[in-house]
Amino acid sequence: MSVLKGTDQKCRLQLLRLDSSSDFKRPTLCPIDFNGTLQGIRAFLTLETNLGCGRGLVKLIRDARDGGKWKVFTLFTTLEQLKGHEESIKTRRPTGVEHGSHPGRLNWQERRNVEANCEGPFEPTVLIIGAGQGGLTIAARLKQLKIPTLIIDRNGRIGDNWRNRYHQLVLHDSVWLRYDHMPYLNFPPNWPIFTPKDKLAEWFETYAKALELNVWTKTSIVSSDWDESKRQWSLTLKRQSDGLDDTRTLHPRHVIQATGHSGEPYFPSHIKGLDSFKGDRLVHSSQFTGPEPDAKGKKAVIVGCCNSGHDIAQDYYEHGYDVTMVQRSSTLVVSCENLIGVDMKGLYSEDGPPVEDADILDMSTPNTVGARLKVDSTKEINRRDAPLLRALQAAGFALDNGPEGAGLFIKYLHRGGGYYIDVGASQLIADRKIKIKQGQEVERVNPHSLTFSDGSELDADEVVFATGYQNMRETARKIFGDELADRVKDVWGFDEEGETRTMWRRTGHPGFWFFGGNLALCRFYSRLLALQIKALEVGLMEYDVD
Repeated sequence: MSVLKGTDQKCRLQLLRLDSSSDFKRPTLCPIDFNGTLQGIRAFLTLETNLGCGRGLVKLIRDARDGGKWKVFTLFTTLEQLKGHEESIKTRRPTGVEHGSHPGRLNWQERRNVEANCEGPFEPTVLIIGAGQGGLTIAARLKQLKIPTLIIDRNGRIGDNWRNRYHQLVLHDSVWLRYDHMPYLNFPPNWPIFTPKDKLAEWFETYAKALELNVWTKTSIVSSDWDESKRQWSLTLKRQSDGLDDTRTLHPRHVIQATGHSGEPYFPSHIKGLDSFKGDRLVHSSQFTGPEPDAKGKKAVIVGCCNSGHDIAQDYYEHGYDVTMVQRSSTLVVSCENLIGVDMKGLYSEDGPPVEDADILDMSTPNTVGARLKVDSTKEINRRDAPLLRALQAAGFALDNGPEGAGLFIKYLHRGGGYYIDVGASQLIADRKIKIKQGQEVERVNPHSLTFSDGSELDADEVVFATGYQNMRETARKIFGDELADRVKDVWGFDEEGETRTMWRRTGHPGFWFFGGNLALCRFYSRLLALQIKALEVGLMEYDVD
């Protein structure tokens, strides 16, 4: 506790103790950096504040400039429960029935129907936009905190955000590598290492049913209004149900935009001549359903060189197309095997610790410190991948190592893209089976070709723009208008303290939150956002607009 006494802030901590509940969590002498040149002590903590309880992690190192005294390198704490408002799990789980005589009572299915359809007295306190991993995980957390919640999604089924993507999509993250379980319901032990998109979509449907989440599909927001004095929304929704359009007005106090890591597809509509194209297809990658089965020899051009662009190029090649990828800048490339074997070895792995312990260890390092520590692991991955990387460069493919050489995950947090986890396409590029057009922007689309900024021209029967997605703030602008979008802060990237901007935290607009990320980020931060909303609802916290 002495480490906390020097702060001039009022400290809410009442109890802080070492956690020795398992061998993994007991104080351990271990390397602090990737190469093991800096040794220190790592210890898991349990904590209690005047409002709740949680966990933490401290790392100690010797200060050679101060006689070798042990000093705190990093200290991390996170709240997990609010006193008096704990999650309805384990010993606090619902009974499922009221024993005794209760004339006219509803059974479980009838009660679920009332809640799922927002009938009678049920009015959601929180409305979530998007039924992907973000929307489902935060809804699950809120439900266990007894906060009435409704998810809406414009798609026809839960999971369509994955199901409707390109035919051969399989997740590049392994089931261990940052992509393990969702809150309260783990993947079964026979789950494949790499998850096919349709399998994940089905799991999302299963998850929503098992966790009793309220989801309206084929639903969109028609109009929205925020009452500053009441701190309440008035949202008019249009829902298609049983072939009929139903309009409902709800009054939640919180809206969570969980529409994906980024937002609406970014399609470069400024390019001249888009309407003049006479080939077979010109689409954004989000609309790409797969190559034509009998198209051998046709010319396909993919503009963009991240995960989607590589997957689509490989799919085209395997269907006999003549394929060219247009790489406008540089791309971080890492082999899937070495990313698993180096970056997360012993943490997110088959023989690793329980996922919640791994999350604490993984999330405990500040981003600015973590970026520096990732430089050495990135160098080791590059050393192992060296033959492939040299072959890519020889083929004209431009590479980078992420911001300040810190690798994939830091680049992901900065911009949500700009990388490829190699599952086969890189070798096709190295072997010149997929051609590269590097460093040039598309200036014009012609009836059967593309013209580039250097004046060169490339024939094309099909063109796919794998050009990424807009910032989530622009999606908010589209749904809620300029007033809200101008009030909230930029999303993703790092703020002046090195924390992720605006995501999972206050946005600058009361009652409006952004939520997104991969399954690991959603799993971890869903608890923290749910606790913020619960604290606001029960008066333990006020929303201060910076």
